[in-house]
Amino acid sequence: MPLIAVEEHWIMPDVTSALRAMPHCDESLIFNEVGDNLERLEDLGAGRIAAMDAQGIDVSVLALTPPGAQPLPPKKALALSRAANDVAAASVARNPARFRSLSTLPMSSPKDVAGELERAADMGHVGTMVYGRSGDLFLDDLAYDDFFSAAVALGQPVFIHPQLPSPAVRDASYRGFDPMTDLALATFGWGWHLDAGTTALRLILRGTFDRHPDLQIVLGHWGEMLLFWSDRANSLSRVAGLPRPISDYIRSNFFITTSGMLNPALLHHALSVTTIDRLIFSTDYPFQHPANEDIKSFLGHFSSDTAREKFSSANAASLYGIDI
Repeated sequence: MPLIAVEEHWIMPDVTSALRAMPHCDESLIFNEVGDNLERLEDLGAGRIAAMDAQGIDVSVLALTPPGAQPLPPKKALALSRAANDVAAASVARNPARFRSLSTLPMSSPKDVAGELERAADMGHVGTMVYGRSGDLFLDDLAYDDFFSAAVALGQPVFIHPQLPSPAVRDASYRGFDPMTDLALATFGWGWHLDAGTTALRLILRGTFDRHPDLQIVLGHWGEMLLFWSDRANSLSRVAGLPRPISDYIRSNFFITTSGMLNPALLHHALSVTTIDRLIFSTDYPFQHPANEDIKSFLGHFSSDTAREKFSSANAASLYGIDI
């Protein structure tokens, strides 16, 4: 049974250098250098394929590691997004049986986003990865409506990845400990996921899916908390004047990935909110790196071979147009 992983990160040194040169450097960049992460992130060749083989992964969908080009000023974001998309496309061309890629977009320059998405799609990128905020501009801002129209027209799913919360939110909610605990609380321990889930919820409340009913969003980490609060979130539909409950949008416009969190309890809950047709395997490489035996053990918790195949490869192949 083939296995496709859809959230597998890589790094581009020029993007890192530009991010580090900014007046307020994104502190989460430090995670790229923990252990052997940097070596794994920079490897788009034999070493990565060997790691995939060891895990039993047939196809990896590559995505530039957080925070991508999103925090950069418009001109720099456009130039480096284009460069990153060229590098990723070349990596796929060298190993077309093993790699696909998600594009990087200049979200700080809304007028350039749809054009770069189209260019990337023409090069073979199968979707894109974005973040919930660029400066003070939220992803649900109408400035990005042309981007969502283009994503639908081009058949490009939009993966919303977590990012470091804004300075104001960090000061209000994620300070008061030692610096590393502050950062962990604001990122992988809590803040990243709350931030991404809020981004998804804001898109629903803004009527994004009523204007673009065919738009498909991908959320990692079992839905970034949104699946676990959908009952309560449903009450927002009435207040916001939406035609459907929040949970209906989740079932029709969102795909959910595991991000290496291979917990059967999370699978069970996800299936109580959405369907097996909306679940996709991912490892969040190299930040999560489950062993082959862990992956096989988790796949054993699916109720049928059909369900297991959908999760392992069929859903991702259909969503991203991957011929396996």
